[in-house]
Amino acid sequence: MTPNTFTRRGFLGLTSAAAAGVGLSACTGGGTSTSGSGDATGAASNNLRLFTYEGDETIGLLKAQVKKFDAQAGTTTTVESLPGSGAAVYPDKLRTQLLGGKGPDVWRIWGGQIGAPFAKAKQALDLGKYYDKYGWNSSVNQQAIDGMTFEGFKAGLPFTSLGIGAWYNKSLFAKAGVSAPPTTYAELEALNDKLVAVGVTPLATGGKYGWHVMRLFEYLLEHTAGPELHDKLLAGDESWDRPEVVEAFTLFKKWQDKKWLPQGALGLDPADVEPWYVQGEAAYTIAGTWTESNAILAAKKSPAGFGTFELPTDQQPARHSGFVEGYMINAKSGNPDKAAELLDFMVKPETQKALQITASTVEGAEPDAKALPLSAEWAQKYGDNPFYTIQDQAFPKKEADQYFSVQSNLLQGKTTPDAAAKTMQEIVSAWAKG
Repeated sequence: MTPNTFTRRGFLGLTSAAAAGVGLSACTGGGTSTSGSGDATGAASNNLRLFTYEGDETIGLLKAQVKKFDAQAGTTTTVESLPGSGAAVYPDKLRTQLLGGKGPDVWRIWGGQIGAPFAKAKQALDLGKYYDKYGWNSSVNQQAIDGMTFEGFKAGLPFTSLGIGAWYNKSLFAKAGVSAPPTTYAELEALNDKLVAVGVTPLATGGKYGWHVMRLFEYLLEHTAGPELHDKLLAGDESWDRPEVVEAFTLFKKWQDKKWLPQGALGLDPADVEPWYVQGEAAYTIAGTWTESNAILAAKKSPAGFGTFELPTDQQPARHSGFVEGYMINAKSGNPDKAAELLDFMVKPETQKALQITASTVEGAEPDAKALPLSAEWAQKYGDNPFYTIQDQAFPKKEADQYFSVQSNLLQGKTTPDAAAKTMQEIVSAWAKG
């Protein structure tokens, strides 16, 4: 994966004045307490705490690797996870811990506007000296690094750069008389109709928390608006109150009305619904390469029964949704050197492979075609394609939550596509002017 769209306003404007974030003196890591100036008041602690949103399917892999690190580093690291809620809950939980003085030493986080506030408030440590010490600039994809760098402030170390596409069940496509993935949007709609006709729900998606069904709308917006306008919309440089956005919202509602989404999709938990394409309850889902290990292999299914394709936009260049994820270190950690040592361990190729990271940013940790054939296929076919920033990273948390409310109201019939476009313009305009 080669991200190349991290130049929008969402990644800029983090000035030194932002250091006045609230509650900074209360931010302490899992180690020894620190003073308000950030200088340790005692010997560095070898007790670390790592906070993540790792799912139940892979948390055991993470804990095993952390245990291996502890054995060689002389540390004791506690791993805590808040899986399933995505960007809707996890960042707020992390922020509450930091402001309450019980923040973790290391935390996993998304790039873009989800990670940006922690850099802006200086709650995340500037990792510049550790980039130099461990040579991360040469071992980690530079454009992924850019996704967690703000005004020269290296706030995080990215370990995965993910593209979002369609993952499908070949047998259910065959049941509908379809032998190959769609290559145009019209073909995708035709596929949906054929699936419904044989009693198969096309798209496995859930609206709880908002972020999963969001993947459908952002794809539709890429289709109706095209790459240049889409990027400008995400940056607040063009009005959302326009025909292309209204058309995207109209199509979004169409997907529900034509039963291309599961019944009661808004109330469904994405953690439950995303694997439906593997379980045979839906034909495909919109996900990243993690789904091969988390859903297909976890169910002890052969990858040969499934396939993946880039959702067709009818636009040039062909793009898909994408994002980076990485780790940050608490600026008030009791032992930032050991925390950085942990990060370096985490981005070793052998660790990345043991963690089954399917879209690693680390040189030498590319997916194994024998172990993860679909992930390798995705990387080969689409890995070099550009991507647009996934919407819940393109927007700050507040605006993303407001957007989730708009899409929910639309699917519930509480608003119209035209009104939804106008509301989105109000939301984005207020943020862009802020």
